[in-house]
Amino acid sequence: MGAVSGISARGVGVRYNGRVAVAGVDCSVEGGEWVALVGPNGAGKTSLLRALAGTVAASGMVAVGGRSRREMPRRRWARLVAVVAQHPLLPAGMTVAEYVLLGRTPHLGYLAAEGANDVAAALAALERLDAGALAARHLGSLSGGERQRVVLARALAQEPEVLLLDEPTASLDVGHQQQVLDLVESLRRERGMAVVSALHDLTLAAQYADRLLFLDGGRVAADGPPATVLTPEVLGRFPGARVALLQGPGGELVVAPRRAGPAPPAA
Repeated sequence: MGAVSGISARGVGVRYNGRVAVAGVDCSVEGGEWVALVGPNGAGKTSLLRALAGTVAASGMVAVGGRSRREMPRRRWARLVAVVAQHPLLPAGMTVAEYVLLGRTPHLGYLAAEGANDVAAALAALERLDAGALAARHLGSLSGGERQRVVLARALAQEPEVLLLDEPTASLDVGHQQQVLDLVESLRRERGMAVVSALHDLTLAAQYADRLLFLDGGRVAADGPPATVLTPEVLGRFPGARVALLQGPGGELVVAPRRAGPAPPAA
C-alpha cells in the first residue's frame, strides 16, 4: 500500500452548553505514529477524540493527509478514520459477526451488499483479537472484556488509516490489555496507521505511545516523548495523586502508585 496519511488538528475547540471542554488545541500525528492523550478526569481527552473523529461539533480544523474533514465526502472520511468509543452502542440481538461486518460499510457502494472479501476481513479481525469463537454469539451475551475486543475488531475490519481509541483497555484483564495494545502496535507498524488513544494507565501509555499529549483544562499542558512529559511536576496536576517514577527491568518507564502512610510490615 502507499504512504498512509496522518491526522492533524488546528485550533480545535469543543463546548458543551457553554462550558469549554477543549480550548484551541493544535496537534498532529503522522502515519505510523502513536500518540496517547493523558491527563486528569475532565481534562478533555474524550472530547478531543470526538472532535478528531467528527462526532461532536467543534471549531477549528481537522484534516487527514492535509485534506480537511469539511472538504471530504462523509463516506470517504469514514473509510479513513475508525473510532473505538469507550461506551459504544451494541444492539443486544445482533451477532458478533454481523456487528464486526458493519466496519466494512464505508467500503460499499450505496445499496451494495457485503461480499466474500468483506466477510473475510471481518472474520480475520476477530481472529486477530482472539475472538473468532464469538462470531455466532449475540452482543447481549458478551462480558465487558469480550465486548471491548469485538468493538476493536469492527474498527480493524474497516482497515482505516487513522485509529482513534478511547480507553481501549477498559474492562480488560491484564493479559487482554497487553494483547490489545500489542495488536494495535503491530498494526500501526504493518499498515502505517496513525493512532491516537486516550489512556488512564500512564504506565501503558508510556510503554506503547511514541508521544504523550498531556491535557489539563482542555488545553495542551505538555507534548513530547513519555520520559519528558511524565515528570513530577506534570504528575502533580493529577488531584490527590501519590506516585513514584520507576524504571522497569527493560528500562521502561513505570508510574507506580504509593499508599498513604507507612507500608505494612512484611509477613
